[in-house]
Amino acid sequence: MREAFGAVFDVQPGYLNTASIGVPPRHVADAVAAAHERWRRGEDTSSSFNEAVEISREAFGRLVGVPATSVACGATVSQFASLVARSLPAGSKVFVVDGEFTSVTLPFVAAGHKIVSTVDECDLVAVSVVQSADGAIADLEALRSSGKPVLLDVSQAAGWMPLSLAWADFVVGVSYKWLMAPKGAAWMAVRPDRMEFLGPLAPNWYSTEENYGTELVLRSDARRFDLSPTWFAHVGASVALPWVASLDLEAVRAHCLDLTDRLLTGLGQPRSGSAIVSAGVPPIPGIVSSVRAGRTRFACHIYNTIEDVDRVLAALD
Repeated sequence: MREAFGAVFDVQPGYLNTASIGVPPRHVADAVAAAHERWRRGEDTSSSFNEAVEISREAFGRLVGVPATSVACGATVSQFASLVARSLPAGSKVFVVDGEFTSVTLPFVAAGHKIVSTVDECDLVAVSVVQSADGAIADLEALRSSGKPVLLDVSQAAGWMPLSLAWADFVVGVSYKWLMAPKGAAWMAVRPDRMEFLGPLAPNWYSTEENYGTELVLRSDARRFDLSPTWFAHVGASVALPWVASLDLEAVRAHCLDLTDRLLTGLGQPRSGSAIVSAGVPPIPGIVSSVRAGRTRFACHIYNTIEDVDRVLAALD
């Protein structure tokens, strides 16, 4: 058991893999377990989960700096990236970072758009705020000042990094990493002036409020892009995301960077300002990490301690 930022975690020592799967605090896991019990007893209807969806929608908006009316709920980043990709004019030019995660890049490739190597020549920038493979952080001020339309993926940033992204055209992110909720929920913030640019990719009863028939009448706000929600993922998200949004995220970032700075110093690498460390070392027995791009990836979150970092350094010494 560990206590951090007012919550209790059952995570085991040596878990440095939040960039793959975040570990929930007890109160989040308990909420999901209670929902499973209600399901087992047949106590819910489909409308029982609407409140959880709206709570998680609003909390994601707070985490990225937009109102709930600008947030769509879905299941994956690739779903939302595909929505943007299919709305771009045919043959558009899209800038992506070398080594960018495929959920961001492949929807644009599949839509037939051209991937270009410079921001100046592109029609859209699609980039992760924090890179999955190595933790590199995008220059958000440079992107903002470029004047180019941008799609930002905050999956490796939201939850440890303070964000204020109302200026961005599209902001996407998932539930199950730094936000410590179950997999199956994702969100997209759409700047209000970009709502009409997007054509619905998968209209359904949740995005139209119509259960039957052939008339397409979309909701007036970002909910027009909703997918029918994955219920239990949103139950967890409705507890996890408001809690994360209530934290002092500057303090969360400082905690994470204290740990990664210690790890990087021990590895003989410069500080990076990221909660993710990519190291040219083999996987370490007793340490839960991942291998990405041929290097071992460690990720430090609020439930990690100096003990976790020192386990890595001791094993490598």
